[in-house]
Amino acid sequence: MGKKIMLVDDAAFMRMTIKNCLTKAGYDDLIEAADGQQAVETYDAEHPDLVIMDITMPNMDGIQALQAIKTKDAGAKIVMCSAMGQEAMVVEAIKLGAMDFIVKPFKPDRILQTVQKVLG
Repeated sequence: MGKKIMLVDDAAFMRMTIKNCLTKAGYDDLIEAADGQQAVETYDAEHPDLVIMDITMPNMDGIQALQAIKTKDAGAKIVMCSAMGQEAMVVEAIKLGAMDFIVKPFKPDRILQTVQKVLG
């Protein structure tokens, strides 16, 4: 599909879940990062079209990584992932520039809807 998507989650299982969903839909240029710090470094190197990022991670959480990426690239397209009960953090992420959010546990159709909406 020609769009590069970066998946950021400290749980490899969660990255795999999203990756499988996107691969089935034809997205094949997928890169991964295991925490916010790695996400910022990988974003600088790879310049993905979309970032799907967990909020709660070690080293640097998703909110901090969102801020760091947006500081360097105001046009970055970032979608946050959150567990139920993290509404305050989701609101904070949206205020800081996240384009949307996906709630865990993931529903494949919700992931695809969000990706298609953000990437156009």
